[in-house]
Amino acid sequence: MKGILDRIESTSDLKLLKPEDLIGLAGEIRQLIIQTVSKTGGHLASPLGAVELAIALHYFYSSPGDKIIWDVGHQSYAHKILTGRKRKFATLRQYKGISGFPKITESEHDAYGTGHASTSVSAALGFAVARDIKKEEGEVIAVIGDGSLSGGNALEAINHGGYLHKKIIVILNDNRMSISNNVGALAAYTHRIQKTEKYKKVRQKLYKIIEKSDDLKEELLSLKEYIKDIGSAGLLFEKLGFDYIGPVDGHNIDELIEAFKQAKQINGPVLIHAQTCKGKGYPIAECDSSRYHGVNPFNVENGLDVDSPKGNSFTNIFGDVLVEIADKDEKLIAITAAMADGTGLKKFKEKFPNRFFDVGIAEQHAVVFAAGLARQGLKPICVIYSTFLQRAYDALIHDVCLQNLPVVFAIDRAGLVGNDGPTHHGCFDLSYLRHIPEMILMAPKDGNELKDMLVTAFNLGKPVALRYPRGVCHSFIEKVPQQLEIGKCEVVEEGEMMTIVSIGTVFDEALLACNWLREHGVDVTLINARFVKPMDNKIAEWIGKTKNAILIEENSIEGGFGSAVLELCQRMGIEAKIELLGIPDKFIEHGNQVLLRRKCGFSWQNIVNISMKILSKSNK
Repeated sequence: MKGILDRIESTSDLKLLKPEDLIGLAGEIRQLIIQTVSKTGGHLASPLGAVELAIALHYFYSSPGDKIIWDVGHQSYAHKILTGRKRKFATLRQYKGISGFPKITESEHDAYGTGHASTSVSAALGFAVARDIKKEEGEVIAVIGDGSLSGGNALEAINHGGYLHKKIIVILNDNRMSISNNVGALAAYTHRIQKTEKYKKVRQKLYKIIEKSDDLKEELLSLKEYIKDIGSAGLLFEKLGFDYIGPVDGHNIDELIEAFKQAKQINGPVLIHAQTCKGKGYPIAECDSSRYHGVNPFNVENGLDVDSPKGNSFTNIFGDVLVEIADKDEKLIAITAAMADGTGLKKFKEKFPNRFFDVGIAEQHAVVFAAGLARQGLKPICVIYSTFLQRAYDALIHDVCLQNLPVVFAIDRAGLVGNDGPTHHGCFDLSYLRHIPEMILMAPKDGNELKDMLVTAFNLGKPVALRYPRGVCHSFIEKVPQQLEIGKCEVVEEGEMMTIVSIGTVFDEALLACNWLREHGVDVTLINARFVKPMDNKIAEWIGKTKNAILIEENSIEGGFGSAVLELCQRMGIEAKIELLGIPDKFIEHGNQVLLRRKCGFSWQNIVNISMKILSKSNK
């Protein structure tokens, strides 16, 4: 027997359904999301919580004429299913399949490409102004989670939108969560709004009294306005220039459509406050929406991973070592931007709650906040994914390095992260950090070096960044950490024919290539650089001896580690045949992490091939 979803190939099919069919459709979409994500991995709790919202949006509005802009976009799976991608949904986040985020090259219904938080209102305002300048028709709708509302970009856009008074509709998807529980005064405010039912009852009674009173009518009207000012739901948004509608039940399609009808009558910015449950329809995710925010392939019956990675992850090693260091140093403060679990800080948070700060989705604030702590003699560490640290670039320069303040940056998810794709790959941190004065920049080859570097970083009294990848560390042995000599590389093998220099965990492939080359008569020098800045002159000296070199990094070739080595060789007057192996000058699509690394050339076989080509040219 065919279901309701079987009849939906496009949004025009959706509009043919009877209103009573929409609830059943929501259930079928949820099952498709659960079954698909259980096989592909991906975001789970967030898209499950936004199913009715996506249905109501496409039932009432007419995309792509009406522009629907999803903040972050991880909540948009139902939107993808309803806009012609149902048959491709099984390829979600797979190489050459559909993206886990809205992507303008994927569908005309993806009005704006997203992946990072807090951008939707700004983009929607740009769409609305363009619409009016071009004298076009159509609604512009931004769907933003309450976690994203903590980001400065979103607040700046709301401030500007209220001032411009353009007709846009902002839907606040309030599920009380970003990845972990939301933090901050604004989140607390939106959650208090549901408690304003008392105000509504008092207002209704006051209206009746005013109607029956002549002598006190003027005073009572003034009192009504005063009560409105102190008790009205959404007062903050109204004061900022937005008409407020809500709160409405985000899982009640009739209520959502009624709110859309009200918004249509308002000629200016509107905020619709929809309250939802993250993980809705899958009890395991509802009970632990933080854990099921993003998942690996899992068993639907019990929620457990199908094939858990073997070994300890770099993230977990980092989290454990940080707790060990903090046990001995009460000045150590950990800061994250809505990523307590994802960055391995859960143990730190539990053990040192007064020394842990989650600032919400506000990376720039995290960095400046850390600078303030450092200026007062504490030892802050900012633990932020590589792709998100990009949002705090000005603060890195102006607030930390310019003042030479001892802030440590632990940069997780460096390099190719896999199925989340180009919005989340950490391809640029070596490039955007190495040219900042006073910054010390390093990358460990394994978990043991990560531990050494973390201990070293806290003893330097300077701005320090260390970057490490997503994934399992296969060679971690518990040992006492050692203080590293700043800028000193590790020469693992010495040879006269070829120098291979790697930075970070690509060392594993470099070592395999070195072993193969030695077995086949090629005498190789293998160097683990450890530091991008400052850089050991010994690297250039070895390149000068062998006259042939490969420089390997899981970072953009443009302006990265390889560029730094070339600059060093130029300063030292060293000439050699040098090949750079890194992430090419393009945005790398989503796909399996191992596959993407091979596509970019990070395999020992490719390193061997490049080495042999260099040597063949040298012998001519």
